[in-house]
Formats: sequence, structure tokens, C-alpha cells
Amino acid sequence: MSTGTADALSPREREVLAALAGHATNAEIAERLFLSVRTVESHVASLLRKTGARDRRALAGLAVEPAASAPPVASTLTSFIGRAHERAALAVALGEHRLVTALGPGGVGKTRLAFSVAADLAERYPEGSWLVDLVPITDPARIAPTIAERIGVQERQGRAPVDALEAWLSTRTTLLVLDNCEHLLDPVAELLERLLAGCPGLTVLATSRTRLAVPFEWVFPVPGLSAGPDGDAAALFTARALAAGTRLTDADRERVGAICTGLEGVALAIELAAARLPSLGLDGLEAGLGDRLALLTGGRRADARHRSLRAAVDWSHDLLAPEERAVLRRVSVFATPFPATAAADVVAALPGVTRGAVPGALAALVDCSLLDAVSTNDGTRYRALETIRQYGAELLEAEGETTAVRSAHLRWCMVHAEQLPVEAQDDERWTRDVDALADEARTALARDDLPAADREGAFRLAERIARLVFARGIPAEAQRRFEQAAVLAADPASRGRMLVAAAGAAEARQFGAPSIRLRGEAARAFREAGDDALAAVQLAREAEAMVRFRGIITPRPEPEAAEPVLDEARPLAGGDPRALARIAVAEILGMHDEDPAKESAALDLLPELERLDDRVGRSSVLDGICTIRLARGDLTGAFAAASERIELLAPLGISPEIGAELTDALQMTAECAIGVGDIPAARRLSGRLLTLPSHAGEGYLAVSRAIIVAAIAGDVQLARDLGVRFLDGWERAGRPRVNSLSPTAMAVGCAAALQGDDDDAARWLGIARALLTRDFREQYFEVLVCRLLPLLHGGDSTRALDTAATAPDGRNGRDDWYENLWRPWYAALRTEVAVIAAVPGAAGWIAAARSIVEQNPVTALLVDRADALLREDGDGLPAIADRLEALGARYQAARTRIMAGGALRERGEGEMAACGAAPMTWPLG
Repeated sequence: MSTGTADALSPREREVLAALAGHATNAEIAERLFLSVRTVESHVASLLRKTGARDRRALAGLAVEPAASAPPVASTLTSFIGRAHERAALAVALGEHRLVTALGPGGVGKTRLAFSVAADLAERYPEGSWLVDLVPITDPARIAPTIAERIGVQERQGRAPVDALEAWLSTRTTLLVLDNCEHLLDPVAELLERLLAGCPGLTVLATSRTRLAVPFEWVFPVPGLSAGPDGDAAALFTARALAAGTRLTDADRERVGAICTGLEGVALAIELAAARLPSLGLDGLEAGLGDRLALLTGGRRADARHRSLRAAVDWSHDLLAPEERAVLRRVSVFATPFPATAAADVVAALPGVTRGAVPGALAALVDCSLLDAVSTNDGTRYRALETIRQYGAELLEAEGETTAVRSAHLRWCMVHAEQLPVEAQDDERWTRDVDALADEARTALARDDLPAADREGAFRLAERIARLVFARGIPAEAQRRFEQAAVLAADPASRGRMLVAAAGAAEARQFGAPSIRLRGEAARAFREAGDDALAAVQLAREAEAMVRFRGIITPRPEPEAAEPVLDEARPLAGGDPRALARIAVAEILGMHDEDPAKESAALDLLPELERLDDRVGRSSVLDGICTIRLARGDLTGAFAAASERIELLAPLGISPEIGAELTDALQMTAECAIGVGDIPAARRLSGRLLTLPSHAGEGYLAVSRAIIVAAIAGDVQLARDLGVRFLDGWERAGRPRVNSLSPTAMAVGCAAALQGDDDDAARWLGIARALLTRDFREQYFEVLVCRLLPLLHGGDSTRALDTAATAPDGRNGRDDWYENLWRPWYAALRTEVAVIAAVPGAAGWIAAARSIVEQNPVTALLVDRADALLREDGDGLPAIADRLEALGARYQAARTRIMAGGALRERGEGEMAACGAAPMTWPLG
């Protein structure tokens, strides 16, 4: 990695890079750096972009000096001590069994043992180890989606999350660590039976207080730490005592061993005891714990461990000052690590503790090992282990403070949410804050006993979190939170407003069917509120989606399905101009592109939409105008209409209310730019798609147009690098069949072929076919352009001539508007085929292509080049090369200089190598 690249990395990115060098998984990095997994994924994506690395392994290879260049890595866990025998035995068990349950009571150290073994075995599972904490999950239906979200597998409409999860895991060798399964035994067991049956490379390590009792399960009892003066328990006690400020001597070994034996080797109980050593000494520990443990004789061993831990926690709690006890139980409401200011806001909302007393109490609780303190870039954060959280929750209930503390926590979430801007920020702290707040908000909003006084605050919080996570790039979460806000809304108008936003979020994530459902629900809410005009608008938008976004609706509606919806909307519109205009939009877009009245009707409607300041409606109509013009071959007019859409939408920013409009506008304009040969514009527009929040979780959609632009411009290696991201994202999304993405796969295959990698080119052809919902037919781009480019590059004139047999004379009866974008490119390449294959009518092919390429200066130059080759006019080639380079067609410029020969050939060969392509065959043998 160059010094310049290293300097471009943020401190946090260098930390992530250092962790990748140690083969840490995203989950492990999240634990070490106090980040959410989503934030880690964002940093990894940023590192791939900044360094140009193809994948995680390549990133790991770049981090040659992680310790020297990266700041100290914050850790939420104290050092792992001992357990060498258990670690080795558990590693062996995972090699022999596909489901291993680390079984033991709370506090015995199951989580840390599992985490440590997963890190030890990173090389065994090259495609990832994933740690999923099930503690926050209370709804069994959220288990599979939570695991999918942690891994990065995306939901697809018409397909359950478990289906997408199984599909992604089925072809990979991975380790899944499910922590704290005991409260979800039956649903976890059911899920694992399915995943293990369908995913032969999957290994699962579960931690639980109770066995799962499913086939394949191998139970690994986690014992207490080895006892005795020289055991692991004593080593842990000694290390924690030293951290607390007390150095033990050899004379203390026997007494320490006896204390640890009395605590049954339970790691958490030992840490609690060691933390008290500076204030009580060994005499005090022996006396206090001895009294507690004397009450626990007679039970089964496992029960004794539960009870000895409870005794240690009770004893440590009883030694706290009253204010410290109040702080401990009240901060148990936090689901994620929290700053002292947050604790003060919640704790001091109830009597008994002042804000000023909270920091000192937190420090005291850390000293007692009842809380962990974490040093981060954003300051110190605190958290309780799950066992202590549960203990604190019990104390809250016993004190009758549960409702009041939860209400205070809800208010804290609301205040903090309102302090964060809802516009996406190029700031990693904003990203971390949104992720952490979203986790807290889920807990605050997951209450069956929500008091009436908290309902308005919960509504505001749900809406605010929805807008924040939408800007963050998590439209699925945004949709859920908007729907939750709709349930919490105090009136039908507010409910309708939330449902409209939910529909836009669904549309933005390419979920057409839920969007249609939600617009229908919004219409009913507005009718209940007495606003029939707004109801008509939503019904019109529902109908519009049915005719305009049929490709993202499952099952795909027939074109006439929109008419009953419009019949319902028309009487509701009355004389409202906005509703009438929206109905007109849907009616026009439902017309066939070949209807001569469609474009004139669309153009007539634009002034009315402008008068109403309906920018989204105008963009919809311009989209219809764009496809009409493409269908008749007016590429320049189509590009103008598409470009106008982007200008219209720019003032609206990124919001769920505009749905997929901006995404669609950027995609269409990028494609039109390719059609008219404006490669710089195509690069710029496809680059904007890479940064859209709605595409943050849909990596394959984000890079799809950029791959096509890279391939056609000649950035061969870039196309292949982006192809790695495309394939990973597509597989995480459950390998959805999307016709419009088939060209992307063909483009990657073309790039592979240009590099001489025919096997990979064939693989990508298979992927292109797997993307289709229709029969595989040859089209100008999907096969012909992508096949011709490498054939011409390799000088295979015979096969090139067979491929170019179809004349580019227009319509093939299907998707004509899309085909017309690529007719100029095909026609231009076909003229070169005619020349190198010595077709007798080559001059006629060139003449026929002139009218097809006239709107595209790049393809027009390619035809000029073919004409020059036919006439053996080598003197004209250098000027053509210069003009191609100026237009951004670097591959074709290099190709032209090689054809020119002489002094230019060496320059062209260097430029071809810089494109990432294999050496070009020229002249033909």
C-alpha cells in the first residue's frame, strides 16, 4: 500500500485494516472496536474503494504493519486467561461435529470461550466466522432476519429471510456462533435443523444454559476454571487483582485457591471477588464469601454454580453504597455500551441519585467488575455483561422502578435522535451514533406495556429512527420503523403519513409488492381522516407503480391491474388539482410506448405538475417520455429527458418519500449517457449510484451500472474488481432473478475475456443466464457487444463474423427501448468485423451504420476507423485515437493506436496494459 493511500485512511479505517490482517471477522472487529457490524461493513467497503483491493484477503495482505500504524485497539473484553485445554478440546469438537453447544451456567465463561475459539479457527473457515448475540431478540420470528443482517444477507420480496440465509450459506464454509440461546431453544433448534441440512459447509457453535436437543448436536460442557493454587481460576483471580491494584505473593496462593474453589471456578464470580480485594483483603473476602457460600450446600453441581454466582453478585451488590446500587439497576435498561451522560439522563430522572453523582458511581461499579469501561474514539463507554444486566433488571422490578426507568430511557433516545441530522453525513461518528441509537431504540420501542403517556414519544422516536436509518442506508429497517410509527400514531392522518414514508422506503429497496400494499393502507388512513384527495393521490401512485415498476413486483401484475385502482381513485379526487394530476400521471404511464398520443399527453401534463410543484410527478412523466424516445430511437432526446429528472429531484435530497425515483433517474440517465457516447457523464452518474443510501445494503445494485460503464470504456480490471462486489452482494441477496442485471454479468464476463480468462468469462455467462426470468436470447448488448469485443480483441474474425450475422436494423419485438441504447455500439463493432473478416459488402455495412451511430460520437468514430481500415488510410487513425481518448473511450483509443502501428503502437500497447486487458492481436494472421 502506498504512503498516499495510507494517509487517506481514517484512524478507524486503519484499526479495521489492522484487525483484518489478523483474519478477524466483522463480528470480532465490531466487538474489539466497539462498533456495530454494519459500521464495520461500511469501513471494509471504504477500504476496498480507497485501496483498490479486490477482497478481504487482499486487504489483509496490505496491512503489513498494523501495530505500528494503527492506534491502540479498544476492547470491550478483558484479556482471556487460561482455558488452554478447553479451547483445544472445543476446536477438536468443531472439527468433528457440525453443531456444538457450549453448555454451562451464566457467568461460567461460555461467551468468551466461544469467541476465543472462533478467533483461533479463523483459517479453518475462510469465508467467515459470524458471532450473533441472541440476547436482544425476544421475537422468535426475528432470529433468522437478525442472523441474515449480521452476515449481510439481504431480504428479497417474495422470499423469506431464512430462504436467503440458507441459499447464501449453502455454498460456503463458514462458522456461525450463536450466543445465549437459552430463551429461544425451540425456534433456534428448528432453524438450525434446516440450515445444517441445507448447508453442508456450515458449522455452528452455540452457547446456552440448556441444550438444544436437536440432531447433530454435540454438547460440550463448559466447566468452571480449574481449581487449586496453580489452576486457571487462581490465575484469573491474580490477574484481576493486579489490575485492581493488589499484587499477591506466593504466600497467598493457597488462600486464593480456596476462594476460587468455593466459587466453583465461575469466571464472573471470581472477577467480582478479585475486584474487592483492594478494599477487603483476603480476610474480608474469605469471611464475606464464606458466609454466603455456606448457604449453598446440598444442591446439584450445576445448581451450585448458578447459586454461587448469585451469591457472589449479591455479596458484591450488598457492599455498594445506596447510590451505586441505584445506578447499577437503572443502567440495566441500556442495550448497548453507553456514555456517562446517557447514564446520568436516565438515572437522575428518578429520585435518589443526582446527575453529579453518576460518574463516580459508574467508576465504582467498574472497579467492582460490575460494569466494563471501554475507551473509544468518542470517549469512555460503559456496559454490563448480560448476567449483570439481568440482575439489574430484577432489582428494578423489585424496587418498582421498571416503568419509570424505561420511560426515561425512551426520552433519552428521543432527545439523542433529534440531535442527529437526518441527512446522510460523510462522518464515521454520525454513522456510529446512528447504529448505536438504532439498537437502543429497538429496545425502547419493544414494549408491550407502553404507558399512554409514552405513546407520543414512542411515535416520534420510531419516525426519527426510520429517517435516520434510511439516510444511513438501511431502508428495510426504515420501512419497519415507519410501519411501527403508523401503529403508534394518534390520528389517522399521521398514520397515513407514516405509511406513505414506509411505502417509499419499500420502493427504494426494490420491494414493489409491499410498496403497493402500504400505499393502499395509506389511502384508507387518509379516507378515515376525511381527506379523500390525499387518498386519491396514494391510490394513483399505487396504480402508477403497477404499470411502471412491474419488474420489482412479485407476483408481476398485468398492465390492466391498475385500472380498478384508478376507478377507486377518480371519484375521491373530486376537483382537487393535485389528485387529478396524479391520476393523469398513472393513466399516461399505463399507455403503450407506441401509442402516438402518449408523448403529447405527457408533455401537456408537465406544466400543470410544475404549477403544483410536484417534482416527483414530473420526474415520473419524464421517465415515460424517456422510454418513448428510446423506443423510437431518439437517444439524444431520451438523454435530455432523463437528465432533467436528476435536476428536478436534486432539491428534494434523499428521503423515503421520493422512493425509487432518484435511483431510477440515475440509472436511466447513466444508460442514456452510454447510448449517446457520453462516457464521462456515464461514469459520474454510475458513481453517484455507488453512494446512494438505498443501495448501501444492496451492493450488487450499487455497482451494476458502474460495471457496464467500466467495461464499455475499457477499464477492464475495474469491471472485474467491481464484479467481485456484485457477485457477493447478489448472493447475499439470495440470487434474485432480475432481467435488468443480466447485462452487468455479461459485462464482467466481457472484461474477463479481454484479459484472456475464458473460464471466468464462461462462468459469468452462466450467472447472466441465472439472472433472467425469461429465455436467454441474443440482444445487442447482453450477448452481441460483450461477445464481439473480446473476439475482435483476440483477432478471431471467423467467430466474430458469425456473432455479427444479425443486422442492426432495429426492432426485435422485445424491450426495444433498451435495445436501442446499444444499437450504435453493435452497429459500430459490426463494421470492424466486416473489415477484418474481409466481407465483400463491407462498404455497405459501413454505410448502413452511419445513420445508426450519428447520435453517438464514440461509435461514429469507430465507424470512421473501420472505414479508414477498409480504405487502408493509416494516416487518419492517430486523429481518431486522440478524439476517442478525449471522449473517455480509453480502450478504443489504445486499440486504434495499436492499429496505427509505427511509433504509436508501443504507446497503444502500454495504454492497453493500463486498461487491464491482455495483449491485443494485430495485425491478423
